Amino acid sequence: MPCFMCATCGSQFAPTTTEPNSCPICEDERQYVPPSGQQWTTLEELRISHANRIEEIEPDLVGIGTQPSFAIGQRALLLQTTDGNVLWDCVSLIDDATLTAVNAAGGIHAIAISHPHYYSSMVEWSRAFDAPIYLHAADREWVTRPDEAIHYWEGETHALGDGMTLVRAGGHFAGGTILHWSRGAGGKGAILSGDIIMVVPDTGWVSFMYSYPNLIPLPVDEVRRVTASVEPYAFDRIYGAWWDRVLYSDGKAAVARSAQRYADVIERRGDRRFR
Repeated sequence: MPCFMCATCGSQFAPTTTEPNSCPICEDERQYVPPSGQQWTTLEELRISHANRIEEIEPDLVGIGTQPSFAIGQRALLLQTTDGNVLWDCVSLIDDATLTAVNAAGGIHAIAISHPHYYSSMVEWSRAFDAPIYLHAADREWVTRPDEAIHYWEGETHALGDGMTLVRAGGHFAGGTILHWSRGAGGKGAILSGDIIMVVPDTGWVSFMYSYPNLIPLPVDEVRRVTASVEPYAFDRIYGAWWDRVLYSDGKAAVARSAQRYADVIERRGDRRFR
């Protein structure tokens, strides 16, 4: 039986003989069903029309993104570590060329994902590399293809080894997760934030949203929760969810000043833009 895949968010579903009735991730107010209606595809169909771009971003960090863009269009990140490689976030496409390239880079020891919009075809990746998947338990309800390889971690942090820590930040989703990589940015530290902390086009800043496509902001107290979750960690660089969304330096200060700007605008405190 095929595993149908939502063409809007890229999530793969458990095997069925017919297309699912709906995609709960897209019907949630943080995502959307397009005006043309729900569309489905399969991994086999995707392999015909798409390929993955795979390239080094910095030492021990490799980006993996699908071309042409598919679904949300995020790219995954492969961290190469002494304790085994970790795939951060995921993309829907996995094919023979990707398997060859990733195996040449050391394979995948574990998979960790920031939030449900990037679960994509995580089970296919897990089975291809015999790798466990780490998801925060608060987001269990959004898994569209359950599998015994999925480990639901609880609490506020989970260590992955070799200077990598999963941090529950919340915000965009209850289990929204950020990966802190202490060896990143030449030893200055980096966070891999997906869009829990969004690197914006003015890449000296970040922002925070409940829904990006539907432009629903987060409450200020939830933004403060997100920023407090990364406060204990040293980091200079922030890797967002797309190739061009990288804040290369002064990342920790950028998070603090961005959160303050967000609060000032939402609460209109001393902000001349609204006078």
